[in-house]
Amino acid sequence: MTAGDIATAVLLPLGAAFAFTGTVGLVRFPTLLGRVHAATKPDTVALVLVLAGAAFQLPDPRVAAWLGLAALFQFLTAPVLAQTFGRVAYSRGEISTGHLITDELADAVERSREDDDGDGG
Repeated sequence: MTAGDIATAVLLPLGAAFAFTGTVGLVRFPTLLGRVHAATKPDTVALVLVLAGAAFQLPDPRVAAWLGLAALFQFLTAPVLAQTFGRVAYSRGEISTGHLITDELADAVERSREDDDGDGG
């Protein structure tokens, strides 16, 4: 058993545990924002751990670089997508503000609505 095998044996189950945690959060969290968070944050970490575990089993490090690109793409897109979903849901009034500790978007959404209700020009 090599060091790469040991790293894979640790990273793959750890990635699976993070994915499971995200899935449980997706089912159990009561609010949309909590579910979006559970669907993106742990699953991003899970994918990186699984890709890292798989990279240790590849014969050529240059091939592992492609896995790194996949991880980078996940890090760049998942948080942005979660932020966008949250903002759209908030601006449409689909977020229960009773669960928010701080409402930093209220002023921006109100200004946007005033601009939309303006003279149209």
